[in-house]
Amino acid sequence: IDMDTTGALIICKNDAAHVDIAEQIKEHSFTRMYQAVVYGDLKQDCGTVDAPIGRHPTDRKKMAVNYSNGKEAVTHYHVIENLSGKYSYIECQLETGRTHQIRVHLSSLHHPLLGDEVYGPKENPFHLEGQTLHAMVLGFDHPSTGEYIEFSAPLPEYFEKLLKKLPK
Repeated sequence: IDMDTTGALIICKNDAAHVDIAEQIKEHSFTRMYQAVVYGDLKQDCGTVDAPIGRHPTDRKKMAVNYSNGKEAVTHYHVIENLSGKYSYIECQLETGRTHQIRVHLSSLHHPLLGDEVYGPKENPFHLEGQTLHAMVLGFDHPSTGEYIEFSAPLPEYFEKLLKKLPK
């Protein structure tokens, strides 16, 4: 999870578990659902961004949609609620797992995350503690038992307060 992303997190206690989890992510069998607030109203209530992600061509610290040397990246999204025409509360499901994938894909649609100072506007109108991206659900087959398990994390307090503050 990116530094300013909140939510569910898993920790692999050994190399075998890490390899197994990495393989599930590679095979697209690892469930990752996020909630976010983005700038603007999305044109479609749901959609898929299928655009490769690689290093930004001029800023090596950033990632970008990069068709010449990026790796496959697929993000599905749907709008939970439009907020006053200025913001949208959305859910994203990752099919792949590239660095900054949701942040880069939404920014490429011209709907960056609220509070994302790297891929969005520098101003932070709500003085948030970080970007509005939350790992709501993580699900996978347990590396030892093979049983499918799922973990969820409630939205953090600052995120809940923001949602209440934004006009519907």
